[in-house]
Amino acid sequence: MSTPLPFGHAVRDLWPLEPGAIYLNHGTLGVTPRAVLAAQAALNEQIEAHPARFMFHELKPRLRAAADRAASLFGGRGQDYVFTDNATAGVNAVLRSFELGPGDELLITSQTYGAVQNAARYACRQSGAELVSVDLPFPIADADDIVAALESTLGPRTKLVILDHITSDTALVLPLDRLIARCQAAGAKVLVDGAHVPGQIAIDIPDLGADWYVGNLHKWHFAPRGCGILWAAEAEQAATHPAVISWRLDEGFDAEFDWTGTRNPTPFLCFPAAADVMDELGAEAVRGYNRDLVRAAADHFAQRFGGPTAPDEMTGAMTLAPLPDDLPATSAAALALRGHLLDQHNIEVSIVPWQDRLWARIAAQVYCELDDFKALADAVASADARNATGGLA
Repeated sequence: MSTPLPFGHAVRDLWPLEPGAIYLNHGTLGVTPRAVLAAQAALNEQIEAHPARFMFHELKPRLRAAADRAASLFGGRGQDYVFTDNATAGVNAVLRSFELGPGDELLITSQTYGAVQNAARYACRQSGAELVSVDLPFPIADADDIVAALESTLGPRTKLVILDHITSDTALVLPLDRLIARCQAAGAKVLVDGAHVPGQIAIDIPDLGADWYVGNLHKWHFAPRGCGILWAAEAEQAATHPAVISWRLDEGFDAEFDWTGTRNPTPFLCFPAAADVMDELGAEAVRGYNRDLVRAAADHFAQRFGGPTAPDEMTGAMTLAPLPDDLPATSAAALALRGHLLDQHNIEVSIVPWQDRLWARIAAQVYCELDDFKALADAVASADARNATGGLA
């Protein structure tokens, strides 16, 4: 490991994780730091002291201040950012707003997140457009293969492309700038699903050149759960509406999204507190530690069980680590193994069946150490784990 900072178990108490739990799945739901939970509790008390005054008079400027903080970290202007409950909600807002019709194509990939696939399928069902999927290779040796796969599928009828920045199942950091350029050269608009990006890798959203970008702040950027962002290019804002239409229709991008009805705004308003925690830890140091740790962990699995790892340039703070190749590569076996690891070893990790093999989607956060991942490898190699999956493939 290259960082001299006292990360690992030395900082574990900053999060309210259960003692003894080996938590290698930060990417799925995130873990909220104690300091952010305290800020949220204090904010809830403040709201309840005078709910109407807060919601009708204080909420809007506080949301805009939180959006300004997001812009200071992710690029551009605060007025180009709105908050959503999660990245999927942002995707649905864009799909509801974008005009598709018969003869149009909406392009996704074989590694698009399942919920987003469903949203795209529904949008095409409602509009009469055709849903087209790009088959992305995995395992992969070179990002050029991703670009070539996209180029081979783009066509004159492609109106909208949904691209992952970091894929959910396979945890690949895609060559997004090159992909966006190819899409826009073909005349297609681009919506980026960056659910795993804020806090995991450095980013300047406007500089990417996409038309819309959604992300979660409750995964890798320490906000309370239920905190996502939607960035829209200025040219797209007037026609982009929330999936829930409320009182502010046609009053402007941020006005519509800032009020979609009565809801708990504390996850959004606590983003500055989450950003403070990241600043105190050092964002660059966090990203460097996590990247180095997950690469070391993946190498350990590859050496122990055989199999490929992702290219370094396509790896952030999570990746797929190969499991023994004689385990059944089925969804049922993956669920059984994940349950066994949790119930018998108190290890939380995502298990993924992909390309005729089981993989562990390992996620590194600064409260983890390499020994945590070695404990996972030991548990997977045990006879009990084989029995849990139904034996040999």
